[in-house]
Amino acid sequence: MIEKLIVLEDIDPVIFYGVNNTNLEFIKSLYPKLRIIARGNVMKILGDEQDMVSFEENIYELEKFCLKYNRLDEATIIDIFRGNKPLVDKHDNIIVYSVTGKPISARSENQQKLVDGFKKNDLVFAIGPAGSGKTYTAIALAVQALKSKEVKKIILSRPAVEAGEKLGFLPGDMKEKIDPYLQPLYDALQDMIPASKLKEYMELNIIQIAPLAFMRGRTLNDAVVILDEAQNTTTQQIKMFLTRMGMNSKMIVTGDMTQIDLPPRQTSGLVQALRILKNVKGLAVIRLTKKDIVRHKLVERIVEAYDEFDKEQRIRRDKNIKENKQS
Repeated sequence: MIEKLIVLEDIDPVIFYGVNNTNLEFIKSLYPKLRIIARGNVMKILGDEQDMVSFEENIYELEKFCLKYNRLDEATIIDIFRGNKPLVDKHDNIIVYSVTGKPISARSENQQKLVDGFKKNDLVFAIGPAGSGKTYTAIALAVQALKSKEVKKIILSRPAVEAGEKLGFLPGDMKEKIDPYLQPLYDALQDMIPASKLKEYMELNIIQIAPLAFMRGRTLNDAVVILDEAQNTTTQQIKMFLTRMGMNSKMIVTGDMTQIDLPPRQTSGLVQALRILKNVKGLAVIRLTKKDIVRHKLVERIVEAYDEFDKEQRIRRDKNIKENKQS
């Protein structure tokens, strides 16, 4: 009789063992000659070497399945232990699976262009209105790259634009002051990575979420780096960010040109960057539109109404300027 330890490194033990350890108990029933003890992400097995080899091979296959699909059930366990391929969704455009096992994929033509642009380029700009899926798709691509070990970390950033209130006057320490700006990034990650695993990744700095100001002086290697809400960067900030790119890194810059919250006379860094970099090779610019909006159908109508209002305002302003010049 021999003893072996198996460490489940990249998955959430709760998903792997099942609710009330149902998956674990089922696995034990398939190997009655082995003594199996599980504590956290470590499994201790005692038994004959022949049974042990078979068990270890199957456990690693289960681990790979669980890592990719964020789910595990008795039917899958039986298929893998019998050497069969488990039944899964057969879609070529699936990026990653949610914590509930739901496939996350591009839901529009332009979102698919973002996916393709990420595969072919080290720097991608995704420009589009609220609800067009640019940030969510970008984070899904980053999570997929981390899971497949193409990169070692994910770095997510946003400019902390002070809209109405000064950060210094808000209650709490610096983390509490800036977390509200970063909450949309947390929300997307929580959809794709189990809570306990996400907490571990963040404690180990495998996933880092920070305001743009924290990027200064860093070189970002082996990472997918996402800058969200880039329309609110200054010209100096976005240049600083883009020049942080290191070896084996990819960057996605997202922004909505209709939601610039900078002071009226300050140029958006994103607007300037797109103008300066338009002829640079090795980057892609993906423009999403109202047709890509995947939120509630009312969101598209709201965006259209505001676009129409802005158009009327521009016409009225141009007319006033013209009349003033003539008078």
